Amino acid sequence: MGSMALQKLFSAGTKIVAVGRNYVAHAKELGNAVPKEPVLFLKPTSSYLGVGGTIEIPHPLESLHHEVELAVVIGKKARDVPEASAMDYVAGYALALDMTAREIQTSAKSAGLPWTVAKGQDTFTPIGSVLPKESVPDPDNLELWLKVDGEMRQKGSTKDMIFKIPFLISHISSIMTLLEGDVILTGTPPGVGPVKAGQKITAGITDLVEVYFSVGKRPKPKSS
Repeated sequence: MGSMALQKLFSAGTKIVAVGRNYVAHAKELGNAVPKEPVLFLKPTSSYLGVGGTIEIPHPLESLHHEVELAVVIGKKARDVPEASAMDYVAGYALALDMTAREIQTSAKSAGLPWTVAKGQDTFTPIGSVLPKESVPDPDNLELWLKVDGEMRQKGSTKDMIFKIPFLISHISSIMTLLEGDVILTGTPPGVGPVKAGQKITAGITDLVEVYFSVGKRPKPKSS
């Protein structure tokens, strides 16, 4: 796949499948039990935000939480894929953020309600360009990091993932068909915390890629 074809994957994709609590330390920092099987939730593809874009904090919230994640980009239709051949379905990787309206999520959790409003809003999935699979020989040993206004907030390694990429692809594809351009967000290492309007986020995969985003307030919709 050429780089143009790789970049088009995001627009071709039908869904973002996010994995919650996939790093022990992050599960613990939010007071969650370490899961026995992957905690999955969906984000709409309308939540993508390209590099350099502005993450919008919806009114009346003052902040969002940043969660830096390795995104796995699917290259072909996958259904009931065995773990042994799961990596054949990967087109590449990207660095992504799973922005979270934590107050909304916390009240939803305590009421036993879904997380869609906390996770699925416009600009809530900032994402970098696709790195072809060949350029990432060891996805199980990547260092992810995130800084807010130059201060390191998150740093962790994909080697600490509870559920590894082949297992995730196999497990998810047994539930729902993954299509070309679909993205799996594989979870976040510890250190999540708030960002406010006016702050800048830089994040990266050490030695591979660096991305940057601004944070602002969502403009109030014009009254008709």
